[in-house]
Amino acid sequence: MMQLSGILITGSLFFIVGTILFKGFPYLTWEMISQVPQGGFYIGKEGGILNAIIGSLYLGLASTFLAALIGLPVAIYLNIYVKSGSFLARSSKLLFDVLFGVPSIVYGAIAFSIMIWMGIRASLLGGIITVTLLTIPIVVRTIDELLKTIPVDLKHVTQSLGATKWEVAKILLLHIKPGIFTALLLAFGRAIGDVAGVLLTAGFSDNIPKYLDEPAATLPLAIFFQLSSPIPEVQGRAYASALILTLIILIIVICTHYLASKQRKHKI
Repeated sequence: MMQLSGILITGSLFFIVGTILFKGFPYLTWEMISQVPQGGFYIGKEGGILNAIIGSLYLGLASTFLAALIGLPVAIYLNIYVKSGSFLARSSKLLFDVLFGVPSIVYGAIAFSIMIWMGIRASLLGGIITVTLLTIPIVVRTIDELLKTIPVDLKHVTQSLGATKWEVAKILLLHIKPGIFTALLLAFGRAIGDVAGVLLTAGFSDNIPKYLDEPAATLPLAIFFQLSSPIPEVQGRAYASALILTLIILIIVICTHYLASKQRKHKI
């Protein structure tokens, strides 16, 4: 059963990648990568998806940075400053587990309500708010699990030498530094591949956004709109866009595995 499961999973992976390569590679051109959509791009005319590539990178990088800025201190506080096994520690971790599993469309609906209340229209800023809310639980729970891999004796020895809690936190963070980058890469991968959350909040534009209040296209939305077209050439471009997104995710996975291997080497 284990061998059969492994074959099915591996076969599914090759089937997905093979389908994208077979249907998308013939339509993958330099023009498609280096140009923004021209008039009628989504009905088979000239242009490319540079706006979606740049928009996805903007969205992924900004939301990952904000998620790290918020999630890292929260994870440190729950593991260093809060007593282990206390009600606050247990309830907080349970809450983040629940938030981790909430569908992205729910985050999109919540962020959309916040945008209406703040008077923000569908824009790059709205997408960043949505994806940041989506990725904060990923950062918190991943770093929380990393901190659990550190031997308790290291923390106790550091405190016995007179170190403050902040000094203990800095030592533990140095110990899991490769793992922190892994957590951020996982959050970035989730951010750049999300479609349901940004559907309501980021809008869509054929131009590369220059300001936060401008609508921004993303690769998942570009794929969705192109696949909705009845024109075969446009559908082929959708698979080419999916191939680009898959290559970006593949680079992230390779970097994640490399950093995870470094984390295992640093374990005591």
